[in-house]
Order: sequence, then C-alpha cells, then structure tokens
Amino acid sequence: MAGIIILPGIGGSGNEHWQSRWEAEGNAFSRFAPTSWDEPQLDDWISALDAAVMQAEAPPVLVAHSLACLLVAHWQAGSKRAVAGAMLVAVPDPDGPDFPREAASFANPPTEPFRFPSILIASSNDPYATPDYSRRRARQWGSQLVEAGDRGHINAGSGLGDWGEGRAMLGDFMTKLPQTRARFG
Repeated sequence: MAGIIILPGIGGSGNEHWQSRWEAEGNAFSRFAPTSWDEPQLDDWISALDAAVMQAEAPPVLVAHSLACLLVAHWQAGSKRAVAGAMLVAVPDPDGPDFPREAASFANPPTEPFRFPSILIASSNDPYATPDYSRRRARQWGSQLVEAGDRGHINAGSGLGDWGEGRAMLGDFMTKLPQTRARFG
C-alpha cells in the first residue's frame, strides 16, 4: 500500500479540517512536519516534504491544501524523489489580494507540468483564488481539474466535516495511478 502524505497549508489544518480528520482515521496517512505552520518558509517546507517522501516505503500520494499546493509545485521542480501523484485542493493565488504576507517565499511557483499525475480541486467562491486562476494552474501543471462548486476555501470553515466527496475523489484518483493500487479506509 502506498502511503498518503498530508500537506496542510498555513496554520497546519486544525482538528476540524478534513485533512486532520482523514489522518485520524487510518495509518495510511502521515503528515509532513515543517518547523513552523504559522511562519512558513519555502526552503524549510521543501526540506520537510523531501524528508517525508524519503521516509515513505513506496512512492506516496501527496494530499496538499492551500499553501502546500504551491509547495508541491516548487518541490517537484527541484526534487527527483518519486511520488505516485498529488491531490491539490484550493490552490491560492500568490498575487491575490488576500494571500498571506508571511507566505511570500512561496510566490512565483513553477509553471511547468508536474512529473507525476495530479488532480486540482477548486471552489468557485474561494477567497484566495478565482476559478480562472485555478483553471490556468491546472493547465500549466497538467492537472486534472475538478470544479467543486461553491465550497469556499475547502477548509474547516467550509463546513465539510470529513469531506466524503473529497475522499471519494482521492480514492478514484489513486485507483488510476500507475505506481499504486492503494486503497484507504
């Protein structure tokens, strides 16, 4: 079974966030561990992601939310470590008016296609990215795009609970990955 690495955004996805709920439900999930969730530094987060991927028994699936989606774009451009694929949820626009100043080091993400399969899930009313921005990133990165409707930032504040729809999307995505036959609880 391939592992699933949870990559929260700024703040670390608290207990009510779907990422934390998924992680609490099964040992297929692990969380990467940067030095600070609240004062993110790109180099530190890249090192933490690299360490988490290196510790995986097989190429893992990355499940990124918000700022961590930009992390995946930066990391994959410079790392040669194998991952099976990535699920990118609510990619923020670093040029948008609400992008956090403390995350400035994540700006200017690479625009080349990812070297592994990816799915990008976007909300039509995300305060951190317009639908056009999400579509552009999906095209640039070669990601399958899922437009999930009005879901806000697809976080705890969106009232999604365990976000069963997202779990189903992840399960479907994973069944199509060439490097894994992974299933999760």
